[in-house]
Amino acid sequence: MRATASNDANTPHWQGRLALKIQSTPAQAFSADFDLHGSAQAGGLAFFTPLGSTIARLQWNADAAVLQTNGEPQHFESLVALTRYTTGTDLPIASLFSWLQGTDLPTPGWEADLSSLPSGRLSARRLGPDAPAELKIILER
Repeated sequence: MRATASNDANTPHWQGRLALKIQSTPAQAFSADFDLHGSAQAGGLAFFTPLGSTIARLQWNADAAVLQTNGEPQHFESLVALTRYTTGTDLPIASLFSWLQGTDLPTPGWEADLSSLPSGRLSARRLGPDAPAELKIILER
């Protein structure tokens, strides 16, 4: 199965820098430039090094999700499954898209800070005993 997503003028689109820290054992941290378009139902996400080289591309729709790195594409049943595979934890994917659009969607176990979104900054924290996590996004203007 193949996942594809459109990237037209009516599709939500964000670019910037993303950092994710997960307090697991061992602790995990990831940061990269990104280009995100679409929604939790269908979209695409690319990660880049500071010099502009592509680290990974993700594409998804309602039927599948695909991770493309240097090797063969890896196929997943959903964006949630792909995210769990790549980060080792569950992230609030649907909520993230709402947060980026300025809607503070209540998400069990997560606390989002949208107060700096007008200046291009978003942060969210997972609270509780299940590997606390922190997500920070700085959007390009």
